Amino acid sequence: MDHLQLLQQINATAQFNQWVGLEVLHAGEGHVELALKWKDELGQYSGFLHAALIGGLIDTACGFAAATVAGPKVLASNFSVNCLRPAVGEIFLARAKIIKAGKTQVFTACDLFAVKDGVEKLVANGQTILTVAS
Repeated sequence: MDHLQLLQQINATAQFNQWVGLEVLHAGEGHVELALKWKDELGQYSGFLHAALIGGLIDTACGFAAATVAGPKVLASNFSVNCLRPAVGEIFLARAKIIKAGKTQVFTACDLFAVKDGVEKLVANGQTILTVAS
């Protein structure tokens, strides 16, 4: 099974991911791209993508990137998110990659883009440290 198939299978079993409509678009060793289509119920009071979803996208993308080398049992032990501008778009793309993979921890980073009228804008970024569960 290749990385894309593995992550799509994991994604299909994650109820939160299914609830929000998260899709795995691309995956390779150490990197992943996820997509989330805009729905009004994902917005906050001003109509932007809610920060909780921004954090969730970054956390999930980083976890999936880590899973490509460490296996599917990884847990976030620490993550940080920087919201850089209002997240407004028709679709949101989370692109995560591994910065360093060790035996017990995997360090990752993610950029989150909003796509509107075919134009991508960086709206947030983040970093996650994942623990490899035994």
